Amino acid sequence: MRCVIARFAFNLVKSEVLEAMKGIKPEPVTGESVIIGRRTYPVKQVGQVLTGQDRRDFSAAEVTRAMSGLGFTCRPAPAPALTTLDTAAAMLGTPTPA
Repeated sequence: MRCVIARFAFNLVKSEVLEAMKGIKPEPVTGESVIIGRRTYPVKQVGQVLTGQDRRDFSAAEVTRAMSGLGFTCRPAPAPALTTLDTAAAMLGTPTPA
């Protein structure tokens, strides 16, 4: 599949992606992720391995679009956990103007 990541065209094939990620240890997932084989990788890590580019040169959306197009399962970033302050503010509600 032809895709563009950071203004460069790449021809990606699912089997080649699987081979490229074989033996690569997944980093902790803090944002968007993609499941390759039985492992879950951050999309930025996958993009760096596949393209050889710096992670700052491309967006997670570019890699997610390419991986989805190849048939890999992609997941959005996890929702942030509520803090005690957020919980208290929700319980009190929003103030009404006088």
